[in-house]
Amino acid sequence: MIRRNTVQRSVILEAVNKLQCHATAEEVYAEVVKAHPAISRATVYRNLNLLSQMGEIRRLAIPGSVDRYDHLCHDHCHVKCARCGRVFDVDMDFVTGLESNIRNAHGFDFTGYDIVFHGICPQCQAKMDVQSTTSK
Repeated sequence: MIRRNTVQRSVILEAVNKLQCHATAEEVYAEVVKAHPAISRATVYRNLNLLSQMGEIRRLAIPGSVDRYDHLCHDHCHVKCARCGRVFDVDMDFVTGLESNIRNAHGFDFTGYDIVFHGICPQCQAKMDVQSTTSK
């Protein structure tokens, strides 16, 4: 099915590319509504889903968190800060073919995978250091 490129979709894609922060749908909406106050949340959510299906952006489903939208569509890993919840790209070589090494006892046809590491970002570490210093 050929989809026409709408103005709303272009504006939403532009916002995801501008934010470059693994934004939530709400963060994308907040960015878009600055320049286009008449746009609805439903339009933003619908177009984010469509853009991810089209491969223009990447949806990150992170357990225990809302979906995030990444402007980088190539295979790469992420890390989520356990304190502030922000998501960052991980600088490492992506492990290709990992799914071929999994024992498949359930008959799945693997189509891909996402790896999300957990840790504490430098900004939160600095805050923790300041808090521990001031409490002594």
